[in-house]
Amino acid sequence: MYDIKVKRIYDEPEADDGLRVLVDRLWARGITKEKAMLDIWAKEIAPSNELRKEYHNSWDASSFRDRYLEELRSNPSAEGIKEIIKGKLINSNVTLLTSAKNLDYNHCHVIKEWLK
Repeated sequence: MYDIKVKRIYDEPEADDGLRVLVDRLWARGITKEKAMLDIWAKEIAPSNELRKEYHNSWDASSFRDRYLEELRSNPSAEGIKEIIKGKLINSNVTLLTSAKNLDYNHCHVIKEWLK
């Protein structure tokens, strides 16, 4: 069975990363496209600027999760990305990449839930 992993884009790519998907709205500072070794830049499924700013300094994980899942469900571009990623999970891992410093509390975990 294949898995969805969450990593920082600054981490070195690994052979078992599978499909590498950047899920940030903005490109990570100091990373070239060659070094990132991305397959997809899915900025369409990143949290809206409004949601990101609202929760940036006062993290309420439950409220953020609910609002972000609603954004994903109501985003017509998100379904296409979801189908591509889920299609890859059949025979490969998928690695969601972010520039967020805290890997325990960020939007990637909501995306992971949404994909499953």
